[in-house]
Amino acid sequence: MSKNETAAVRKAVVPVAGLGTRFLPATKATPKEMLPVVDKPAIQYVVEEAVHAGLTDILMVTGRNKRPLEDHFDRVDGLEAALRAKGDDAKLELIRESSELADIHFVRQGDPLGLGHAVLKGEHHVGREPFAVLLGDDLIDERSPILPTMIDVHEQTGGCVVALMEVPQESIDMYGCAAVEQTDIDGVVRITDLVEKPAPEDAPSNLAVIGRYVLAPEIFPVLHRTAPGRGDEIQLTDALKDLAGTPEQGVYGVVFTGDRYDTGDKLAYIQAVIQLASRREDLGADLRAWLKEFVADLDD
Repeated sequence: MSKNETAAVRKAVVPVAGLGTRFLPATKATPKEMLPVVDKPAIQYVVEEAVHAGLTDILMVTGRNKRPLEDHFDRVDGLEAALRAKGDDAKLELIRESSELADIHFVRQGDPLGLGHAVLKGEHHVGREPFAVLLGDDLIDERSPILPTMIDVHEQTGGCVVALMEVPQESIDMYGCAAVEQTDIDGVVRITDLVEKPAPEDAPSNLAVIGRYVLAPEIFPVLHRTAPGRGDEIQLTDALKDLAGTPEQGVYGVVFTGDRYDTGDKLAYIQAVIQLASRREDLGADLRAWLKEFVADLDD
């Protein structure tokens, strides 16, 4: 792969307009992105991941009932004053942290027409720059970040880059699936085709697209002409498939082998809370000891 002249990736688009119906009634009045994972809302982990990758200009594509996301990343003068008066500097620092993480902007998606449509809502903000897309349901373990590698691959190729993960063949119908060919970079493949949620017997591989993308601005005109697909929605997968068929652009995949937590699924959400809490210095030892006793009782 030859290095191309590309602009630096500085911005991220985070679609957060989903209704969170799988978590009802908890999400009746609370956005699913605000559900706590230990003691931080899920969305804060996503923003922190972007910031750690050098992306400090973040656009959230929201919908109705998402005002708590804006409030979470804003200052709360009354609460700060109360904590300051109590001398509780530790908690004061915690609540300030979220409001100082990044330059965060918000735009409404309006009609819920799919992920591709949500990405299009970022066109004005992004302009002609490459940008990242992070889906709020997927939390990537901070010990194994993937965004820096994806950004590096984009800088080398000038193409779009998606995160891929091997999944059991029988589960591939839950994901977008990639047909790939090898490149000369370890862990990086070139995508030749993409299929949205194929039947297991029709899937070209067991490589699933997960919720991280680094996109060239050329994705926008393709999305504008992409017709609604599966679910009568504008699928980002369909637009990337079109770009994969143009050799001058190219779509690449970085195969992720670290830990990923799906907070959009009830069981996976509970597992994420337990796994992350078990590694905390303030909680881990006690939680691990309790888990051993709890599991032993289950076995009995």
